[in-house]
Amino acid sequence: MSINVLEQYLPERTLPFLKKWFADYVIHIRITKNRDSKLGDYRKLPDKSHQITINSTLEKQLFFFVLTHELAHLIAFEKFNYKISAHGKEWKDTFRNMLRESLDVYSMDLKPIIVKFSENPKANFMASPDLVRYFHVKESNHKSNFIESMSIDDIFLYKNEKYRILEKKKKLYLCINLNNSKKYLFRPLAKVEKIILDEKKQ
Repeated sequence: MSINVLEQYLPERTLPFLKKWFADYVIHIRITKNRDSKLGDYRKLPDKSHQITINSTLEKQLFFFVLTHELAHLIAFEKFNYKISAHGKEWKDTFRNMLRESLDVYSMDLKPIIVKFSENPKANFMASPDLVRYFHVKESNHKSNFIESMSIDDIFLYKNEKYRILEKKKKLYLCINLNNSKKYLFRPLAKVEKIILDEKKQ
């Protein structure tokens, strides 16, 4: 998809930033139907090009925010040779800089929310109540999370069994199966279903 076609989904004044951020990469943008589980995603393709998908139903400023989030993955991974956590310090720093660089794209009432969010960018959009309220995004019933976006002692479901996160060991997460008390290692990008606080049974 060309930047000119992409422009119809974006707020005004975004093209200079996209041309700068896109400049060194071959990027395929796919506009998808609405997905309850995610707003967008990024992956590197076998031919070394990059693919970003974004939901077509997003309000223009949110569309640009999500696109910036996914581009930050691409840029951080390329800069650090993929030897980083997907939502670790390098991604946070990259996303923060991109948000602040493009701050004038956002409306006056949204700018303070973006500035506050950029202080410690979250992996999951739904973890920012201010942004969720601003865009009136309803939280879906899909509670899928990457383990790396969760905290020690959080409880989650994986293949219909409950686990608790015990500790991070290098790049893996040590978790205990609450059904059989056995311990298992999970990769940071393992997708699990987080059990929210009021569902925890001690």
